[in-house]
Amino acid sequence: MAKPRYEEVRCKSLLNRVRGMDFAWSINPYRGCVHSCHYCFARRYHSFLDLDAGDDFSSIVFVKVNAAEVLRRELARPSWKREMVALGTATDPYQPIEGRYRVTRGILEALRDYRTPATIVTKGSMIVRDIDVLASLTERAGCTVCFSITTLDEDVWRRLEPGTPPPLQRLRAMERLVRAGVNAGVMLAPVAPGITDSMTSLDEVARRAAGHGARFLSHTVLRLNPLVKEHFTRFLHEHYPQLLDGYRRMFPGVSAPQQYAHRLSLAIDGLRQRYDLPKSRLPAPAEAPPPARQLAMAL
Repeated sequence: MAKPRYEEVRCKSLLNRVRGMDFAWSINPYRGCVHSCHYCFARRYHSFLDLDAGDDFSSIVFVKVNAAEVLRRELARPSWKREMVALGTATDPYQPIEGRYRVTRGILEALRDYRTPATIVTKGSMIVRDIDVLASLTERAGCTVCFSITTLDEDVWRRLEPGTPPPLQRLRAMERLVRAGVNAGVMLAPVAPGITDSMTSLDEVARRAAGHGARFLSHTVLRLNPLVKEHFTRFLHEHYPQLLDGYRRMFPGVSAPQQYAHRLSLAIDGLRQRYDLPKSRLPAPAEAPPPARQLAMAL
């Protein structure tokens, strides 16, 4: 992988409206991600900047340095209804550069101060740094942290997600959050056919998740959007050439066949029952929070 280059940018807005999901808004502190997961659907967004979905995505990262300031202005609006906000829907909010810029921490502090519930998806173990903010956000508004784990097989992990912390390290981070009262669990995301979908692999993740105190277990199936599909095909050619023909048949479009997705859901439902893991637990807004204008005046 090329050495990452970080570009500081100033955003005009931060909250992105989302429809058809369990959350109403999304926030991404960074654009691009050094975690370099080969399946990441956000790779295609780099093309909007005339950059490629391959090396550019994992080596040119844009840092929204004024994110917390902009968010506080948006949350202070009288029209803000404290709907669910999701962090990490495109790129990881806890990739290594967060240790320097602390953009994600500033965002979480703003959400806490304005009593806005949040969900976070991450592969980053650095999140334990922010246990204090996450615990107070949980108490004031609600917070759920989903640790994305695709496999516990070290060889597969190194191939699929070369820039991420080891999966067991993520599980230990999750356990620390749960002990601090944060609603944290595991998301098998994404399940990659022929690579991470064996019952042995899925069972190991579920068993270890339960052993580390996960509050839930959810999953998503691999999707291959344009540009991402081309990148992932090159990855398969290098690491899993025997799967190329099967993937061409299985993914003529973006999604895996419904029959495959249904069988996978049934299998994971069985694992949830075996290890007593709910499907998901989203936070609920705090009861009767004061109006945004009152909060803004108090801060």
